[in-house]
Amino acid sequence: MTDTIAPDCLLTLVVPSALEEDLLDLLRSQPRLAPGFTLVPAQGMGTHIHLASSMEQVQGRARRVLVHLVLAQAQVQPLIALLRQALPTPQITYWATPLLAFGRLGELA
Repeated sequence: MTDTIAPDCLLTLVVPSALEEDLLDLLRSQPRLAPGFTLVPAQGMGTHIHLASSMEQVQGRARRVLVHLVLAQAQVQPLIALLRQALPTPQITYWATPLLAFGRLGELA
């Protein structure tokens, strides 16, 4: 979130665990486009999911990380373009949804 543009969008990235650190390094290097984010462990299932390890093949699901970013809609496409250039893989999925509200329940120290 920036000081001048109100956040109105939630961008979710779904990332294979093997690419998590690369993605996080990239996001941390872009504080203007990705000022903060939340990570959530997840598992992916479906016809387009690549099962990388033997365990994933046995279980039929792949380890993933969801990365949630609260942004202004104007920041989404520049960030996606940067990610697409740095990590051009079909294994990273994203979606953006309208954000109805965002705030903090108290003051920051």
